[in-house]
Amino acid sequence: MTNKNFDSPLTAPKRPATRIGYGFDSHEFHPGIPLKIGGITVPHEKGLGGHSDGDVLLHAITDALLGAIAAPDIGALFPPSDPKWKGADSVVFLREALQRVSDAGYAVANMDASLILAKPKIGPHAAAIRSQVAQLLGVPGDCVGLKAKTPEGLNLENTAVAHVVVLLEKIAPPKRARKK
Repeated sequence: MTNKNFDSPLTAPKRPATRIGYGFDSHEFHPGIPLKIGGITVPHEKGLGGHSDGDVLLHAITDALLGAIAAPDIGALFPPSDPKWKGADSVVFLREALQRVSDAGYAVANMDASLILAKPKIGPHAAAIRSQVAQLLGVPGDCVGLKAKTPEGLNLENTAVAHVVVLLEKIAPPKRARKK
């Protein structure tokens, strides 16, 4: 059954001036893997397992961007079952989401993220992560919020979790609908 009241962001006659998106991701720590968070390598004895490079923050940002424009999620666009994405740099996923946002006629206004992990401490790396994410998103550094929390009492000591919210602003009419 088709919902006649639903239009995609690329076909809706009245599109909102702003859109929000929420993204979530989690990965388990494994030895022998570099730890990537927000597009930078963070020194640690373990990294995050995943089909790609396991960058929990970039994955959550990607899903938030895609969700804001009602696009397919990261798993649909870059399925873990496809060997093409094994070990892939998560920046590739983020750039695809940003292109889709642009094609929909929007740009990133700001992003806020919460990382939940026991180790390593993010504080010493927060400025570098914020700077890298701001550069990737094409926004000033003061438009990227980043907080880190420990998972006290949650039995998540071997896991990293990211929660992300993005705000998009309408900048142009959408380009023609993309295939896929």
